[in-house]
Amino acid sequence: MLTASAEVADRVDGLVLGADDYLGKPFAFSELIARVGALVRRSAPARPPVLRAADVALDPARRGAERAGRSLALTPKEFGVLELLLTAGGDVVSAETLLDKVWDEHADPFTNAVRITVGTLRRKLGDPPLVETVTGAGYRIGA
Repeated sequence: MLTASAEVADRVDGLVLGADDYLGKPFAFSELIARVGALVRRSAPARPPVLRAADVALDPARRGAERAGRSLALTPKEFGVLELLLTAGGDVVSAETLLDKVWDEHADPFTNAVRITVGTLRRKLGDPPLVETVTGAGYRIGA
């Protein structure tokens, strides 16, 4: 917050209301630049959370997945399908949605690529089965 109100009570109010910093006038331009630089350094991008269901963990930031502590070697499509299913949190995700979000815009809507990819993902995940088929609706992560 950059303002002419530089009293202690004004600074406290500004910080309580959500300001990350408070600089009263008059100020040195070099101090303003230094404060902005400090704020930028402090604001590291947030990492997406590790997605979990049962004994499966998927780390989108590191592009890694594991089940029961065993690392899974997933293709980019398998990783994308698993990520969408885990993000859905048990809700059904249609094959059309998977095709739209994981494949590119040139994917054939009549392809069986989703079914095949889900099948290979199931094999890589192993037992007990985690990906459920909801007949006529799509797929979801089971408990």
